[in-house]
Amino acid sequence: MKYAGIIYDDTAAAPGLSLSFYTQGCPIHCPGCHNQDMWDFEGGYDFTPEVLNRVMDKLVENGVLRNLCIIGGEPLCKQNTEMTKMLCNCVRMAYPDIKIYVWTGYTLEELCEREQSEEDIHNILEDLDILIANPFDISKRDITLELRGSSNQEIYKFVTEEEFADGGKTFGFERPNVYYPYVIKGE
Repeated sequence: MKYAGIIYDDTAAAPGLSLSFYTQGCPIHCPGCHNQDMWDFEGGYDFTPEVLNRVMDKLVENGVLRNLCIIGGEPLCKQNTEMTKMLCNCVRMAYPDIKIYVWTGYTLEELCEREQSEEDIHNILEDLDILIANPFDISKRDITLELRGSSNQEIYKFVTEEEFADGGKTFGFERPNVYYPYVIKGE
């Protein structure tokens, strides 16, 4: 398992302070991709128990809870799902209040289909809070969008039953749609 890099105190990836973990390798190869240097599965660094321990420590360093942002490369391709699952699961178990964001070039529908036969995908979807899905589309590039590089990409908030009951107001989306089991889609 390989990763491309880690930004321990990232203020650009998500609201607030985050630790951004970049996976190595991507089979999608979106034209205009910002992280083309992370496409090669042979690049990057080995993901070791020491790296996982460092990530876990840095997420709460100095008593400050950071979001975990898992970016790529492609975190949800078959070569990276075991590592992504391990990160999500360890963080969710140790720090349940930390928000977990995952960026993927796959659609939510593709992931839900894969979830039927890939337990790692199921476990990742159970643990994350925010999914930014769909491939980057250079013809729809928009640098003003929050969390996305192109307007075809979607933000999904995985919510509790209580959050779902309030229609997504807790997350602040204007027009929520529902998906997997309690997911709010926002713009």
